[in-house]
Amino acid sequence: MTSLDKPTTEDTSADDARAVTEAALFEAFGGVRGMVETVLPGLLFVSIYTINKNLHMAALAALAVSLAMVVVRLARKDTVKHAFSGVFGVGFGVVFAMMTGNAKDFYLPGMLYTTGLALAYIITAIAGVPLIGLMLGPIFRENLSWRTRNPGRKKAYTKASWAWGLILLGKSAILFPLYWWADTTQLGWVLVALKIPPFLLAVYLTWVFLAKAPPPIDVFAEMEAEERAEEERRAAREQEEERRAEDGDATTTGRHRRP
Repeated sequence: MTSLDKPTTEDTSADDARAVTEAALFEAFGGVRGMVETVLPGLLFVSIYTINKNLHMAALAALAVSLAMVVVRLARKDTVKHAFSGVFGVGFGVVFAMMTGNAKDFYLPGMLYTTGLALAYIITAIAGVPLIGLMLGPIFRENLSWRTRNPGRKKAYTKASWAWGLILLGKSAILFPLYWWADTTQLGWVLVALKIPPFLLAVYLTWVFLAKAPPPIDVFAEMEAEERAEEERRAAREQEEERRAEDGDATTTGRHRRP
């Protein structure tokens, strides 16, 4: 193998950084299972409503499958935050639809949430505290160190937040006209179709920005190192005090033994 064929340290560290970024994004956004839990209740609702136009049956079926997914996660002792968020979203949709009697209102809370989240991404990016950084900082064990100590990562988080905000705003720009002008089944199928592709695009862009950014500063490791150093300093002080005490005792004993 020539020197050109051998992987360099920089290549290895870059690969490690990409792997860590992929794992963090997978954890933050739920991975394949999280996407299934996001899509399935809405898909079930629009499928049942398309077949029999029964609002109550469609809404209760969507809520039941959301609760079932939470129960499965609890039984397997998995993270339930994505499943719980799905239950709350479906629950609000069921309440809206039941109160108004309009099946399209099942989708309204989720659409409003998407728009609000898009604005949150954009506003926090403008304010210099991008929402993606607040979400991923603890997962990367860097907390908020990127704000003041790692400008390259702050720039990457800002770009990613802009990407999320603009993608979600584009999604809302498609859905709200359909909410007013299309029927329930048309809106439902378009919404189901738009669940995954914009999400995957935003996650991919986030991965691209972060893969090119400097590595995160592991503030937890820094704190642990400082604690170990403080313990070592404390142990050294105690040993020094014990040595001085022993020297003092030896000096006192020597004085008493003098004639």
